[in-house]
Amino acid sequence: MAQTVRRLPAFTLNTDGHPHPRENTLVGLTVILGLVAFSTSFAHSLHVLSSWTGLAGIVTGLWGQFISVTTAERFVLVITLAAAAFGFGVGLAHGGLVG
Repeated sequence: MAQTVRRLPAFTLNTDGHPHPRENTLVGLTVILGLVAFSTSFAHSLHVLSSWTGLAGIVTGLWGQFISVTTAERFVLVITLAAAAFGFGVGLAHGGLVG
């Protein structure tokens, strides 16, 4: 009696089978910076943190897009780059890069 084992596909950014430590590091940094910028943009008093992390997330995200190798890396970078840009824009609207 054959039984089917359903496995979830493994989440990996290295869909081509080769390790990409530099690219994956940039993806990780962009994810962290994008999430911080996006989440702190909703608090008016955290505009300095939101602006600086958003700016850093935009820079790392664009550099990651420039050197990315796989589609999975680009997919994560685009989403978190948009979150960083949103946080940067709202942070600028709330007061900018300086307190």
